[in-house]
Amino acid sequence: MNPGNSPTIDELSHQAMESDYLLLDVRPIAAYNGWALRNEPRGGHIKGAKTFPLEWTRFDEWTDLLKAKGITPDKRLVIYGYGMEDSEVVREALTQIGYDHVRTFDRFMDWSANDSLPMERLPKHQQLVYPEWVRDVIAGDNPASYDGRDYVICHASYRYRGDYESGHIPGSIHMDTERLESSKDWNRRSPDELREALREMGIRHDTMVVLYGRFSHPNNEDEYPGRMAGHLAAMRCAQILLYAGVEDVRILNGGMKAWNAAGYETITEEGEIHPVEDFGVPIPQRPDLIVDTPKAKELLASDDGELVSIRSWEEFVGNVSGYNYIEKVGRIPGSVFGNCGSDAYHMENYRNIDHTMREFHEVAAIWAANGIVPEKHVAFYCGTGWRGSEAFWNAYLMGWPRVSVYDGGWMEWSADPDNPIERGVPEDQRPVWNA
Repeated sequence: MNPGNSPTIDELSHQAMESDYLLLDVRPIAAYNGWALRNEPRGGHIKGAKTFPLEWTRFDEWTDLLKAKGITPDKRLVIYGYGMEDSEVVREALTQIGYDHVRTFDRFMDWSANDSLPMERLPKHQQLVYPEWVRDVIAGDNPASYDGRDYVICHASYRYRGDYESGHIPGSIHMDTERLESSKDWNRRSPDELREALREMGIRHDTMVVLYGRFSHPNNEDEYPGRMAGHLAAMRCAQILLYAGVEDVRILNGGMKAWNAAGYETITEEGEIHPVEDFGVPIPQRPDLIVDTPKAKELLASDDGELVSIRSWEEFVGNVSGYNYIEKVGRIPGSVFGNCGSDAYHMENYRNIDHTMREFHEVAAIWAANGIVPEKHVAFYCGTGWRGSEAFWNAYLMGWPRVSVYDGGWMEWSADPDNPIERGVPEDQRPVWNA
């Protein structure tokens, strides 16, 4: 096998099943997830491929990312993209750092056109949009999966209107998380409060809502660290909108970072808000998407359910509470460690290097190792619902049928002295969270 020589389709289809053979998809993450960016017959990626977009090689940490994703020099690598140019750039970069067994595959379009060849995609990838798609909607076009309905684009943040005013996507409006969750306990607001908030923002049940935020390196010393975790705020708002009954909720993958990286315009002028007369249907339409403490206890006692802690290891073992407004430390006994990242305002373990959502195969494999599988009713929780909502979106986009957020989370659970609390390192769980 000579590095650089393209395998045939037949060769690739047979060797892709071998354990030391690894396919790398260097197209944009949107294409990997399922968007047909070049009008390919079937959107998605070749079954078994891992995503490693060309753009990632421009990050200083790109070589560390290779190891984290299991892309090691002992593998026989085959790289493919939409064309040979991008594939060759990545191949050359890998060769320069000691990867000796690297080839390129130049017939992805032919593979896509052959229904007998296996491909995969994120089941609900249409709800995870990309910058060009949002730009086209704003321009009045009708990109794939958009039916021309009324839409509202929301720039989400917590108590930080200045984040919106400093520059936002043209036409977007500001959505403060406090409109949707109570400042008393951070649970979702009542149906009447949600109805009024959405009405005032021009959102009906049949409005398409696109949400995004800006990640600005939250600082735990800040009085309100969450104000700098805007894209996490967008996940929380999106989950509550689904619960309320908005039929078409979408997230801009990567948030403001992705929009800026694409080189698109930002403005400081206020977006126009067009209030509507009514939401149109009773709230909530999807009550199953949020569970409260009694249901969380049922899941803990059930063989058919899991309560998954989307918190840092330090929070999970009880060294810190994670928040400057929550005193008690520990975890809910029986909950499964789902991790998040370094602290209460970061989600490194669920995101790629560019802050897009992590490859869904990796997340599913890690969850499965801990018994978190789509056959169960899985409820994610954190401190107040934000990180749990981002984990929820991973499962929701994968098409899992029974996923929820435990709204009260650690804040509500720990506030009740009758609820049990555990501390220390459990025998069956560890902080490792790799691909």
